[in-house]
This record gives sequence, C-alpha cells and structure tokens, in this order.
Amino acid sequence: MFNEEFHLEQPIRWGMVGGGRGSQIGYIHRCSAQRDHLFQFVAGAFDVDAARGKEFGQNIGIAADRCYPDYKTMFAEEAKREDGIQAVSIATPNFTHYEILKAALEAGLHAVCEKPLCFTAEQAEELLALAKKNNRIVGVTYGYTGAQMIHQARRMIEEGMLGEIRIINMQFAHGYHSAAVEANDQGTKWRVNPKTAGPSYVLGDVGTHALFLAETMVPNLHIEKLLCSRQSFVKSRAPLEDNAIVLIQYDNGAIGNLWASCVNAGSTHQQKIRVVGEKASIEWWDEHPNQIVFAEQGKPVQILDRGQGYLYQDDEAITCDRMGGGHAEGLFEAWANLYRRFATAMDRVNHGEQASDVMNEMWFPNITDGAQGVRFIENCVRSADEGSVWVEYK
Repeated sequence: MFNEEFHLEQPIRWGMVGGGRGSQIGYIHRCSAQRDHLFQFVAGAFDVDAARGKEFGQNIGIAADRCYPDYKTMFAEEAKREDGIQAVSIATPNFTHYEILKAALEAGLHAVCEKPLCFTAEQAEELLALAKKNNRIVGVTYGYTGAQMIHQARRMIEEGMLGEIRIINMQFAHGYHSAAVEANDQGTKWRVNPKTAGPSYVLGDVGTHALFLAETMVPNLHIEKLLCSRQSFVKSRAPLEDNAIVLIQYDNGAIGNLWASCVNAGSTHQQKIRVVGEKASIEWWDEHPNQIVFAEQGKPVQILDRGQGYLYQDDEAITCDRMGGGHAEGLFEAWANLYRRFATAMDRVNHGEQASDVMNEMWFPNITDGAQGVRFIENCVRSADEGSVWVEYK
C-alpha cells in the first residue's frame, strides 16, 4: 500500500515552463508533482504572453515576483536566490523542448520534460552528454507507465510466465482528430505543423507512448530494424502523418507492430499493449488501467486486478496503491507515481549520488528513454520517406 509517510528532508523547489491558461497538460503536471508533498511549487514562466502568464501564475498561488516572462529570465533570477528552484517541468510545444531542456541543464537544474525531448538523435545525444556532465536527473512524462499493472506484467514476463517472447502488438489509435479540428483548436494546430511539432505527428504524439509501454514491460528486447508506412488522411496535415503502421524486428527474433492514429473514428483511446509468448500472453488497455488480462494456452483467461494479494508484493511499483483494490485509480495516480520517482531520484543526486547510478538502480522514464523515443521517430520517418522500406535501426 502507498506509504503516505514517505517524505524528503526538504521538498524539491520546483518551477514550470509552459502549462499556463488553456494548456492541455499543465494541470496534470502540477497536481501530480505536488500530490505527495515532494515538490514545492514556487515559480513559473507559464505563457508567451508575459502579462497573461503572470496573471495565471498569481491565480494558482505563485508570488507575483516569481511569475516570469520567459524561461531564460526565470533560470537567471532563480539562480540568484538562496531558495531558488532546483528542478523544472517543461510543458511547452515540441519545438521548444530542446532549447529549454538544454538551458535548464546548463543552469544546473533537474528537469521533467514532455516528449519528444528534441527533434534529432544528434540533439538527443547532446542532451544526454550534458545531463551526464552536470549530473542532473531528467524525467520524461510517459505517464501511462506509472500504472501499477504495467509493472506486474513486467515481473510476470521477467519470471518467464509467458515463455520466450514472440509478438508485441502496440497501438494508440484515437479518433478525436478524424476531421481538421486544428482549424479551431490551438492545442491541435501546433501539433500538425512541422515547424512546431517536428518531423512527426501521431508517431511522436501517441505512438511513442505505446512503444515505451512495450519497452517497460519487455526491457530486454531491442529493435534491429523496422518498416514504417504513414499517411495524412486529412490532407492539410501533410507532410505530417495522422496515421501510421510500423513493423518491428527485435534482436531475439520476435516481431512487433505499432498502430498510431488520430483518425480512428469512433475510438476514445484504444491504447493497448499485448505481449505474446510461447506459453501465454498479457494485455493491458489504458481505458481499464487497473487490470491486465493473462491468457495461458489451454487454461481459462484470468483478469488480474490492481491492489490484490496475489500480485507481486515485493515491488513498490506494483504495491503503491493509493486506495484499496476494486476502486478505480487512473492517469493522475499514474503520473503522481512517476513524479514520486522523479523526486526520489533528484533527491538522491542532491545528496551526492551520481545520476547514472541512480538511473541504473531505480526505474523511471529517464533521459535515455526519451532519447530512444527520438531515435524511433527518426527511424520511422526515414523508412516512410524512402518508400516504406525496411531500415536498420540506428
């Protein structure tokens, strides 16, 4: 059960870039970071409109003199304070992530960043090197992987209950953008513009979530090559895709397929991960995040529920239930589980440990995982643009 008494010697002083009025993602960052009193929210640069950002910040309880017009000013001014921020969350459009995260690391700050971290593998390598040099933690908000049953599935796979892994089916295929909603929705408009979204739309926006679910559940498999076909069914979105299919060959001979889409008309989310082994399979669906389906060949299908005594009890990622089994926990709890881990990792580094050691010893979506997402998108775009051919994974 969740340990409410767990605390840090001092909460991590924390600020935000972006996530202001009208943000699709800012609220869940703030709620999740503060839920367990491990972060103290003290500053922000919330909006490209400085006056609007200051008004917003004051309305949610930030002191007026710590509502900054931009991230550069915030980093500079907070560095002058004895009580300045120690970490920052970046909740801005894709094209800004690289420059803001780089500036945060150069300022000696830990960071939590929306994906993608950047647009190219070269930029990702630069960020990896900078984080290592400055010994900083970077968390990435692959929020669904904070769900406990993902980690129950990981342990069952690790224990060999599925046998050798053969097939991984991944999908995140919603229908909310089956028409050109971006004409009247600013939150979607930047996502379908290559200048602000980068080289991909749905592969980066939702596909990497499904990919990281697979990487969390089966971490010992690595991609050898892939083939990507991507489409722009709403023609005005070209060259960015609103639908994509990726075929994957793993290094153990297993295969995978990923369907990423925003034009699956009638679908709410349809984010599912199914791992098939020689003896059994496991499936998780984000619209039913408290369960996994375990199906062993020749035996009745089992539905395993969060919070039950038959789950692995020696793993905090599985047993961190915030309420008893049978009650629904959802995305806010999953994000809070991640922010709890981000805080723990940052605090360990603040007390003298090396970030690389901490990342090796505890699981959380980190900068290496974020860099892998950038590489995946880059390889998918390369395959699609070369005529949907198999490419060696770089």
